[in-house]
Parts: sequence; C-alpha cells; structure tokens
Amino acid sequence: MWDIFLKTLPFFAIIALGYASGRRGFFTDEATAYLTKFVFYFALSAMLFGFTANLSIAEIIDWTFVKAYLAATLAVYVFVTLVAVIRKRPITEAAFEAQCGVIGNVGFLGVPMLTLLLGAEAIGPVILVLAVDLIFFGSLIVILVTGSRDGRMSLGVFRTVAIGLLKNPMIVSITLGLLWSAFSLPIPAPVGEFLTLLGAAATPGALFAIGASLASKSAERLSVAGWLSFSKLVLHPGAVAIAALIIWPVEPYAAGVMIAAAALPVAGNVYILAQHYGVAPTRVSASILISTAASIVTVSAVIAWVSAL
Repeated sequence: MWDIFLKTLPFFAIIALGYASGRRGFFTDEATAYLTKFVFYFALSAMLFGFTANLSIAEIIDWTFVKAYLAATLAVYVFVTLVAVIRKRPITEAAFEAQCGVIGNVGFLGVPMLTLLLGAEAIGPVILVLAVDLIFFGSLIVILVTGSRDGRMSLGVFRTVAIGLLKNPMIVSITLGLLWSAFSLPIPAPVGEFLTLLGAAATPGALFAIGASLASKSAERLSVAGWLSFSKLVLHPGAVAIAALIIWPVEPYAAGVMIAAAALPVAGNVYILAQHYGVAPTRVSASILISTAASIVTVSAVIAWVSAL
C-alpha cells in the first residue's frame, strides 16, 4: 500500500496546492470558476474525446458491468435516503444526501488518476462508471428535487433533464469520440497533437481546481457530513465490490477499476446542484471537504487492494 500511497500523493499534493492558493486568496473564487470552466469544457473534453476516439463501443459496453455498478450504487443510494428519511429530512435533502453517498469525482479526479495508476485500459470501465453517474443519477436528482417541489411529474422535468444531458461536455465528448471510432475515421496528425496538448492540461488543471474550490467550502454539520463521507468512501466501494466480485462477477481488472472509481470522494458538481436548488449546500460542502481529505488514505488503500485482484 505504501507504494500506491506514494503514487497517489502527487495528485493530492496538487489538490493541496490549489487549496492553499484559495485559502490565501491568491486564487480567488472567480479565478477558480474560470479554471473549472476551462477544464470542464475544453481540457477534459479533449482528453475524453482522444481516449474514446481510439476505442470501439464493443470494447466499452459491458452490460454485466453496468448492472453490477448500477445495482450496488442504487442500493447505497436507497439506504442513505432511508437514513435521511428516518431523521425526518424532506425528500429534497434526502436526495442530495444520497447523491453525496454515491457520486464520486470520477470526471475531474478519476479519469486522470485511475488511467495513470491502473493503466490506459482503465478508461473503458471509468467511462462506463461516469456514464451511469451522469445519465442515471444525474437525471434522478433533478427528477426527485423538481418532482418533490412541484408535487407531480411533468414533461417539463424530463425536458430539463434531456437538455442538461445534451449540454454536458463530458457526455458530448464521449459520444463524439465513440461515433468517430465507430466510423473508423482517422485523426489527422495536427488534430491529434492538438487534442494531446489540450488534454494534458486536464489532469493538473482539474486537480488544482478541486483544491481551490475546496478552499471556499465550510466544515459545518460534521456529524452528517462524516456519515455521508463514510457512505461514499466505504459503503459505496464495499457494495460495488460485493456486486462486481460475487453477485454479478465482472472480469477482475474491470471490477477493480469499478471499485476504485466507487471509492473516489464526493464530486464537486453535487455542490453546484445543491447551490442551484438551494438545498443543503453547507452539508454537501462539508461532505466534499471531509471525503476529499480522508480519501488521501482510503483511495490509496482501495487502489492497492484492487491492484492485487
């Protein structure tokens, strides 16, 4: 595990550098927002397109993999929701707590880190995890919050979900990359170099942006945030491991990548949604902060374990 910890340390060191820059005021909230936008819309999109344009859909799609990850994640999602309901929290807050319990930072942290630590072949399983998180659970939170507030489901809710998915650059870049691959289109050398150069900015940019964004997060409501962090860092990868290794056995390497992806800390976009809907942003903020700090140890432990599968 020590070797894996040393390999993950540079990733978290860049996050720490971003955090320190944000706390010192050297990197303002506005600067962080623009850096995040650059990474999200340009650098990470170039990286994802470059990866998927060299893959075939057949290499990525594994329905047993999807079933195992979706079932395990949904089980934890329901469990965290029930705990919130028992605490007499409204359905909107319960939905965001459940989102904290299962949605990891796969895009900004998982794609660069897991592909470097577990090998370039990890990109297929990582993209499947990312797709399930974005398409299924990203839609579910909007449906639950909007439906709960309106008191009913309407076509407007599903239209909002569809537009949100179509505007997500990660989904767009993955889809375009797979289409490019499906038609066996060559990537001209200058275009390939452009994608490589731009995509190379994704890893340091994303990690720095994660840290800088954490600088403005608060650590209030520690008991609930601690529970949600435990759910994300321990319960979620544990449930995924049981599903992928025992209930619906997945090829060991892909299962390992899936488990490692499930062990990632709470994603920053959960906070963006919480702010947008005005639902428990402080609680979500604290969960991101605590889970990211704790993941320095827990992610290293999980990656060390799955590397031996």
